[in-house]
Amino acid sequence: MKLASLKNNSRDGKLVVVSKDLTRAVEVSNIAPTMQYAIDNWQAIEPKLNDIYKQLNANQVENSFAFEQTDCESPLPRAYQWADGSAYVNHVELVRKARGAQMPDTFWTDPLIYQGGSDAFIGPRDNIELASTDWGIDFESEVAVITDDVPMGVTPEQAKDHIKLIMLVNDVSLRNLIPNELAKGFGFFNSKPASAFSPVAVTPDELEQHWDGGKVLLPLVTHLNDELFGSPNCGVDMTFDFPTIIAHAAKTRHMTAGSIIGSGTISNYDRSAGSSCLAEKRMLEVIESGEAQTPFMSFDDTVSIEMLDPAGQSIFGQIKQRVVQYQQ
Repeated sequence: MKLASLKNNSRDGKLVVVSKDLTRAVEVSNIAPTMQYAIDNWQAIEPKLNDIYKQLNANQVENSFAFEQTDCESPLPRAYQWADGSAYVNHVELVRKARGAQMPDTFWTDPLIYQGGSDAFIGPRDNIELASTDWGIDFESEVAVITDDVPMGVTPEQAKDHIKLIMLVNDVSLRNLIPNELAKGFGFFNSKPASAFSPVAVTPDELEQHWDGGKVLLPLVTHLNDELFGSPNCGVDMTFDFPTIIAHAAKTRHMTAGSIIGSGTISNYDRSAGSSCLAEKRMLEVIESGEAQTPFMSFDDTVSIEMLDPAGQSIFGQIKQRVVQYQQ
């Protein structure tokens, strides 16, 4: 099943069911007005939404309409929890080297996760508004999952059953603000502005054999200014899968329905498929030639993030954003 939230001048958007080919949609306000409402009541509502999804794909819904990705909010325009992991530890190692920081050995055995701002995400086709390019503007192409209520102390095996939806992420990062901010010892804040998520969130069964219960086994394709930047495989070199990250996040707390857990930047040891953020490419350049050659993003630069099935069909729709100067 595929779900989206359309812009409607409210904080939480309007939930719609979207066809498998992303061409048609149908309103479901009589069942669930918003994505958060659906997740809050998932056990009762999911079968009803799935019935509509099947009818929509069979062209049996009379009130369907053309689905436009430009009309979408992020699937959850705001969320009670946005916690982003760093599941691809080889990426963490490279980025830490870029800022002269050593990586503890425990990073390979104990998941790394930070709590991001979740009060207001930006839409998948919204501009990325920032005041200065001096901040080192970067994209991070990732996968994320949405959970239902997760009890404290859940095991990774139990956590699998709490994953209800999957989506893509552009976790915008301001690289030049990170070192001084982390040096304070309190973690990211100014260096992590609002993230954006894919137009559509999908249930795990939509991925068929490309979801193994903990990882997505497909490449994630990123274009920078319409040129291919990277397409590493999400199922390769993922040190911690989603159930492991969820269990780590719930070690000391209950997590409420609608919590979003991110994978961190997709990264493979085989660099032939490229990277999923500028920081990693810059670090690889430093290792090879002694200095970074690729600049961070400038105003008017665009980034797009998408995942295709083996037949070339977009699964989640496309995140496509332009960096613009913020005007107060």
